[in-house]
Amino acid sequence: MKSKGLTTGLSALALCVALGGVYHGVALAGSQSSAVDDRAAALDVTKAKKALANRNGEEAVRWAEAAVELRPQVADYRAVLGQAYLLAGRFASARTTFNDALTLSPGDGKVALNLALAQIAEGDYAGAHQTLDSNSGSIPVSDRGLAMALAGDPSGAVNLLLPVARQPGADAKLRQNLALSLALAGRWQDSRLVAGMDLSPTDTDKRMTEWASFAHPASRYDQVAALLGVTPAADPGQPVALALNASTPVVATPAAPVEAYLPKAPAEVAVSAPAVEAGSSVPAPVAAPAVTSIVFGPRAEVVQPLPVQPVVGSKAPLIKAPKTAIKAAAFVKPMAAPTTPGAAKVSVGKGNFYVQLGAYDSAGVARDAWGRASRAYSGFADHAPTGMAVTVKGKSFYRLSVGGFDQNGAKQLCAAYRAKGGNCFVRANAGDKAADFKR
Repeated sequence: MKSKGLTTGLSALALCVALGGVYHGVALAGSQSSAVDDRAAALDVTKAKKALANRNGEEAVRWAEAAVELRPQVADYRAVLGQAYLLAGRFASARTTFNDALTLSPGDGKVALNLALAQIAEGDYAGAHQTLDSNSGSIPVSDRGLAMALAGDPSGAVNLLLPVARQPGADAKLRQNLALSLALAGRWQDSRLVAGMDLSPTDTDKRMTEWASFAHPASRYDQVAALLGVTPAADPGQPVALALNASTPVVATPAAPVEAYLPKAPAEVAVSAPAVEAGSSVPAPVAAPAVTSIVFGPRAEVVQPLPVQPVVGSKAPLIKAPKTAIKAAAFVKPMAAPTTPGAAKVSVGKGNFYVQLGAYDSAGVARDAWGRASRAYSGFADHAPTGMAVTVKGKSFYRLSVGGFDQNGAKQLCAAYRAKGGNCFVRANAGDKAADFKR
């Protein structure tokens, strides 16, 4: 399925970073690099970027693969190749390539965002969340929030975007991404209120109808294809000759269910009007668009079209938000943390064993991971997070855990969390103490 004219804050970045952004590649040094091959690879990647600008995916792939084959250690070339695979609708190859590019250039937010998008297209929602968490400091909040919503956590996206949307410097793109996240979380009236800050009433109605129409993806490939405006293609995978000879193998995170992130499916859209402070001037709430029964199924791939800036032929141009309307963001309430209904409570005794939930780049990233874990599995509600800073092969990590349990209790708690789609393992105390998320 190929969709035309669908542009979002996320997709615009995903397909344009290779054209307008600059990746800092790591070139081979001295005697290891041939000047002739350097020039040939640079010429190939220039042709690939031109093909991307012309939206010719197959040609872009051909030239970018040639560049990577000549210079496999240059992150820039692999990032451009990932862009080409996305444009060609080859999501599995894009995922592999962006993973390689991020290995060569850790911390590159543009590459990380594209990797998360490819992971979402492949159904690896847990992997997408991990990518977004690990690179939270380098991905703009607006794009990270929308990516979270597309990966099945619209509630988390609302809570991330809402405080920023209330700031004076918030722009139309961020507000529209917040509006989409609100819609995916089932808060249609709030969504319309926020979307209407930058759109005329008529265009806001159209926007709401579009979002309702696209709320039922046929498959993950179709929805991401609609987001990017590309046609999914049979993907043989990245050529073996282009495989990155990384010192540390990159292991794909298995797909995990994300139903715990999603709001319960309502029979109809029915939301209460947001509270308005006395004396404030806010446009009167308007009912959601005339869609008689908008039902969100338990699917995770909820990709929606979201024009966030004027494009050629766009029928919903952004307008300047009135000052009174901007204040409306202050009356949108944060999302209550969803919990997993009926989660069995595990009885644990005191001991020296811990359930490790992951190792993250920083304590701040671990804090976000704890928030998701405790939302996904309500059995963590009675326990406080623990953690510790470690250094592995010269790189610092923050281990997130929960524990101080007897061994059997720790195993049962980890098994219950895994049953809800989480990843964990049990180990003995290695210096764990009360989590310090301010580090």
